[in-house]
Amino acid sequence: MDLPHRRPTGRPTARRAVLAGLGAALTTAVTTAVTTRPAAAAIRLAGALGQQPDAGGAVKRQLRGLWISSLDNIDWPRHRGLSAEQLRADYLALLDEARAIGFNAVFVQVRPTADALWPSPFEPWSQWLTGTQGQDPGWDPLGFMVRATHERGLLFHAWFNPFRVAIQPDRAELVPGHPARRNPDWAVVYNGEIYYNPGIPAVREFVQRAIMDAVVRYDIDGVHFDDYFYPYPGRHDFPDAAAFAAHGKGFTRRATWRRNNIDLMVQQTRDLVRAARPEVIYGISPFGVWRNKTSDPRGSATAALQSYDQQYCDTRGWVRKGWVDYIAPQLYWYLGYALADYAALAPWWAAQTAGTDTQLWIGQSASRPGAPERPAAWQDPAELSRHLALNATLPAIGGDIFFSARSVQIDRIGAIRRLAADHWARPALNPLLPRLAHATPPGPPLLWPTAGLHGLRIAPCPGTGRTPQPFQYALYRYDSDPGATPPADPARLTALLPALTTDRHRPPPGTPGAWYAATAVDRAGRESPTSAPLWLPAG
Repeated sequence: MDLPHRRPTGRPTARRAVLAGLGAALTTAVTTAVTTRPAAAAIRLAGALGQQPDAGGAVKRQLRGLWISSLDNIDWPRHRGLSAEQLRADYLALLDEARAIGFNAVFVQVRPTADALWPSPFEPWSQWLTGTQGQDPGWDPLGFMVRATHERGLLFHAWFNPFRVAIQPDRAELVPGHPARRNPDWAVVYNGEIYYNPGIPAVREFVQRAIMDAVVRYDIDGVHFDDYFYPYPGRHDFPDAAAFAAHGKGFTRRATWRRNNIDLMVQQTRDLVRAARPEVIYGISPFGVWRNKTSDPRGSATAALQSYDQQYCDTRGWVRKGWVDYIAPQLYWYLGYALADYAALAPWWAAQTAGTDTQLWIGQSASRPGAPERPAAWQDPAELSRHLALNATLPAIGGDIFFSARSVQIDRIGAIRRLAADHWARPALNPLLPRLAHATPPGPPLLWPTAGLHGLRIAPCPGTGRTPQPFQYALYRYDSDPGATPPADPARLTALLPALTTDRHRPPPGTPGAWYAATAVDRAGRESPTSAPLWLPAG
């Protein structure tokens, strides 16, 4: 994550590079990174799942995600010690603004530093809520956030940081009953922060139990990890010699053992989530560079920190082995950046996921546009919009996640509103995972006109209760009679209505008369057949 309180050593340093023309950069990157066969496979899969644009460029499914960070009060809570009423009001305002811009999912940090934004039996209440670690706020923030998010038709991905314990080095500042104090051998101090040691099996098991408590108890839509596994490297090596001696049997190199520790965490968490909640989405947003081509011919044309070597994260391997439902590499660099060019990395990641069942979503920085310390490319309000234009040429890319909510709200130079106007003019359904695509969708909803024919009413399909309940209603508009079976094509998608709180729709004043039909969409993204069409006169 692009955290404001520090920048990890070893990431590419900011320096200006000539911003090459988008067409030339894309041509070079695609030629070197994407082969014909994976691209063709990606097109077929994207088309089957509704992620491939139609002839007019409209896309039906696209992840438009927003990270909401609680760490250090970056986004929410915006200050420590706010009242429950103020915290709830702030969260609702944040959701309403995100939905108005065009976002369709939020990724909310619920376990930022080995603590919890819910009443966890394993870890203390988060200090970012009240200002005091372990202090009960008197309400259940996670339960409230999940309900409020779903009421607005947005998906809620619970974001967990697996191994970070504190962003300060003093264990005495942790609440006395903290697991890191009860088990002092579990944690180490590194780079001025406290981390659980991933090389200790009991640590991994404990972290998984803490995470699964939220997965089982709350109606979340996703389990999300970011880029913090082994920490970003500092001047000294991570202090795990004793753990390697105790638990590294069969490994001659500590780096290989460390990668295996993270592999175990990633795969075992996937297995636990699938067993408990099969339709919960599980994915990771790692640092954007797996390996540089100078280190590995399979790597990207970059000269940056390598997550495989410095954080011991075999992100490419997770994709190839099917351990994650999606990968969301953090590509926080501009087009033309010499050390890590967005125009090289987006096609490289598209090539790695093409032909797999792993979705590819891109982590984007909302904080860099307009930041005074950033180079000239980030002073251009169109930079992020160009990223999404490039993405649209790569069928494997199914959307983006933006870091983070506070920066989106501030939107220093209008870059977020610019990209929304350029690329999000129509609503989009959330992506549908291949492994969930074949289950039964909801039944088609019922439509009928309101009194005076100024709007329409909508209700779930009456049935036996065996089909999933609608989460959203997708409303399609037609200028002429669409017939008995109206097409549910993206160019006609005019609104997504939250099914939990909406039973009617009125077109804006001045809307010409038109035909309408609707589908019901469940939380997995499965869409029903269209309803019978309904004519509404001009508003």
